[in-house]
Amino acid sequence: MKQAEVIKVRSAGLNADDIETFVGKLVLEVKNETDHKIILHVFRHEKLHSDICIVLLHNSKNKQAGESVLGLHLAAALKEVGLVNHAVWRKIDE
Repeated sequence: MKQAEVIKVRSAGLNADDIETFVGKLVLEVKNETDHKIILHVFRHEKLHSDICIVLLHNSKNKQAGESVLGLHLAAALKEVGLVNHAVWRKIDE
């Protein structure tokens, strides 16, 4: 089953460059420690440059898989930057 884990961050008092630097370092750090079967994308809001969205794409054999260890790690670390919303989306069967 294909899943998309979406982690949205609304920063608190940091400018866009500081947030991008923090997220970039964090992503590189966790990418080196994680399963390479997870595809990771980082987006910045078009108008609110201090808002970041991280999308993790992965497959799961378990229908009740939920958040990945990587997603939980990223969400916990990003709480230092601001408000975090972490959700898992499952692809509707084709």
